Amino acid sequence: MTYALLLLSYVLGATPSSYWISRLVRGIDLRQHGSGNLGATNVFRIVGPGWAVPVMVLDVTKGFVPVSLFPALINADIGWALAFGGAAIFGHIFSFWVGFKGGKGVATSAGALLALAPWPVLGCFIVWCLLTFPTGYVALGSIGAVAALPVFIFIAPQSGVPGLFWFSVALAFFVIWAHRTNVRRLLAGSEDRFRWASNTADDHSEPA
Repeated sequence: MTYALLLLSYVLGATPSSYWISRLVRGIDLRQHGSGNLGATNVFRIVGPGWAVPVMVLDVTKGFVPVSLFPALINADIGWALAFGGAAIFGHIFSFWVGFKGGKGVATSAGALLALAPWPVLGCFIVWCLLTFPTGYVALGSIGAVAALPVFIFIAPQSGVPGLFWFSVALAFFVIWAHRTNVRRLLAGSEDRFRWASNTADDHSEPA
């Protein structure tokens, strides 16, 4: 049962909501438009902001459900809760539905951590806003937010959640690795900006 739930966590995380919604609404393969990434930012730019919101909610839910519900089904400890969350995040980034090409894992990671450490997640969201809105770099906000996660976990430790700090460290490295092409473009000064007023996004940034 435990390993079946671990597999289910991956399958749930791998559910490509952005891909399916863009297929349903616009009849397109989102991987062939904009950034090519299957996340809410690309949906915002290609399909429209009205569809980016449900995609974001679904991506967050994919991380939240395995961590918050699955451990109770088998009376598992926190280690398994973290494993379920990790599997969902891995599934989002490497979805078997779409050739193992998904999003960048930020929204699903937020969902997984919301079930265990809501206040650090709120702190990360504030960091994301402070970096993204003034600069227009969604990738910068996402990288900064996930990099700040272990710091927030450390200064606001969650009682009864052993291993959460090291999980957050591993998660930060993993999500930043998923943004490696964005990091190279940011360092080179070639990363495009998200243009809020015109409801268009850059061709490369993708936080979810």
